[in-house]
Amino acid sequence: MSETPVPRPDLAIDLDKVVAEKFPGKKIPKWFLNWMKRFIHQDFLNGMITKGYEGIEFCTEGIKYLDVKLDVEGLENVVVPEGSLICFTSNHPLGGIDGVALASVVGENFGHNVRFLVNDFLMALPGIKSMSVPINKTGAQARDLPKMIHDVYHSNNNLMIFPAGLCSRKINGKIQDLPWGKNFIKMCRETNRYVVPIHFIGRNSNRFYNIANICKWLKLKFNFAMLFLPDEMYRQRGGTFKVIFGKPIPAEAFDKSKSDADWAAWVREKVYEL
Repeated sequence: MSETPVPRPDLAIDLDKVVAEKFPGKKIPKWFLNWMKRFIHQDFLNGMITKGYEGIEFCTEGIKYLDVKLDVEGLENVVVPEGSLICFTSNHPLGGIDGVALASVVGENFGHNVRFLVNDFLMALPGIKSMSVPINKTGAQARDLPKMIHDVYHSNNNLMIFPAGLCSRKINGKIQDLPWGKNFIKMCRETNRYVVPIHFIGRNSNRFYNIANICKWLKLKFNFAMLFLPDEMYRQRGGTFKVIFGKPIPAEAFDKSKSDADWAAWVREKVYEL
């Protein structure tokens, strides 16, 4: 049986709406739509999203909703001169919970004036839109991306970023980030921001890494593994994750002795040493 998806305005995440917008007038098998709703845990996610929380409060309440515990170390390391701005810079092992958790920890401990550079997956959560800068390198939004990044770095907000862009993969048998982008080095130097390295310790399922590696082997352009992130987040309910904050690195440390790409790799290495 096929049907034309009917959007529901009461839902924050509505697969019927997404399908109706992407495939107008198409008849989609009902069994497939229902299976996809279960697979992305639409009802569970909406149970968190529709409570009306926004910003840091949304992230903090979201962690409670997921029954996730955080073992946080090194907050005492984050000491900078009064009035200084910070770029909190982390590895990205999970692709969902780690973003929400770090936004909560940073916001609760260093002020709610934090902006979050996020990918498309987290932008599906309306509660974080007010604090987010969506990073999408394709489509119409890509044209405005350089200005958006410039503006947020030149703002009076602290930042939270994942320089890898994508969540970690299994590389040479080890769960680790892809090489980090270098732009944060240039922008932190330009805006005199301290870089605070953060190591978030966690991993997704072997299924996720196997799918990601198959996609790489097939040279698929679409990030198919990303579709599994809602299920990965659901599976991680009740988990405990360790978060370690390192000492701030002043912007002047990123001198001409290394290229920006080498400095980015150096900060990445410091993160994994924590």
